[in-house]
Amino acid sequence: MKKQQDLLHTPDGVRDIYDLECEQKLVIEEQLFATLRSFGYRPIETPSFEFFDVFGKEIGTTPSRELYKFFDRDGNTLVLRPDITPSVARAAAKFYMEEENPLRFCYKGRTFLNNLSYQGRLKESTQIGAELLSDTSVDADAEILAMAVHCLKNAGIEEFQIGIGHALYFAGLIEDAALPEETAEELRELIENKNFFGMEALLKDLSISDEIRTLFLAMGELYSDAIDLEKLLTPAADHPKVLKALERLKKLDDASRLYGIEKHLSYELGMIGGYEYYTGIVFAGFSYGSGEPILRGGRYDKLLSQFGKNAAAIGFAFVTDQILSALNRQKIPVEVQEAPTLLIYDKKHYKKALEEAEKIRKEGGAAELMRYDKHKTKDDYLAFAKERRQTNIRFFITGTEAAD
Repeated sequence: MKKQQDLLHTPDGVRDIYDLECEQKLVIEEQLFATLRSFGYRPIETPSFEFFDVFGKEIGTTPSRELYKFFDRDGNTLVLRPDITPSVARAAAKFYMEEENPLRFCYKGRTFLNNLSYQGRLKESTQIGAELLSDTSVDADAEILAMAVHCLKNAGIEEFQIGIGHALYFAGLIEDAALPEETAEELRELIENKNFFGMEALLKDLSISDEIRTLFLAMGELYSDAIDLEKLLTPAADHPKVLKALERLKKLDDASRLYGIEKHLSYELGMIGGYEYYTGIVFAGFSYGSGEPILRGGRYDKLLSQFGKNAAAIGFAFVTDQILSALNRQKIPVEVQEAPTLLIYDKKHYKKALEEAEKIRKEGGAAELMRYDKHKTKDDYLAFAKERRQTNIRFFITGTEAAD
């Protein structure tokens, strides 16, 4: 049997969240969710575990080796969800199969990734996200990005940038260059790791046209707006998918300016998304103080068809732990609810203390009752309250005024 001391530790990749940090996290989650609701997104809740096939290879989500897999009593393979988007897609296909009008969903839940633990990366995270279904328009793309910007600002983060790419850009180049699968995968890995020097070195050894080489090298550049991308239209002229991606980004830039969010957007053709189900724009948000993206998202117009519903879709998810990390590193205060009033009482004054607690609660406040221990002094209780950030403390004890 394990020693009691060993039982106090959590497994690698997960941690306890408590006291002030937990309160701050709940506040951030409420702010984010309220913003999503203000855009007309309705809450949906899906199970924490699903059948394996919901996240299988055909869906294009997380690799099998990174899933937490287990079996139910009937022998079915189940997984803890690594990503909530496929679950929402499944639920939408199940309950809204015949609905053709746009559907807006928002959610909050835990996700689980059985990845390698390095640089403090967690295996369990809380995500808050939104999905817009059955809308193929660039207006939907712009709405999703605008909502993400509003969420971050309402959470208190002002300095952030959302990098936008397009899944078709890389897919079109790979197709037109007729690269072997192994070479294409090597290129993808280099680009996802932002190893553009390695990408350039690999391209030198490939027999590809100058136009395709130019378009590949553009994936290592950062463009402040879509106007800068126009210089790529000429080399992309004979590459339909690449051209379609560039033209979509230009339209998105125009639509985003109507929301006034352009200063928070940049265009990175090397942003190709972490999931294979992305079919259109892909994006990720970054802010000082967070080693990982604080949000990820993209368009996935073919995912719902895996569940029998032909509908376009776009969405994103925040990792609230990363947002809280960014706020703390930037020293941006998170206003939490005032600590409850602490009512210390003895047996004789229990009824009076209880009545006072009920009065405080009815008026919208919070009250915490604590039985008086004769072995402790008033200063002991004051010190205890200070540790818990309780500035309001009252004593209902014989010989003590109940108004301290």
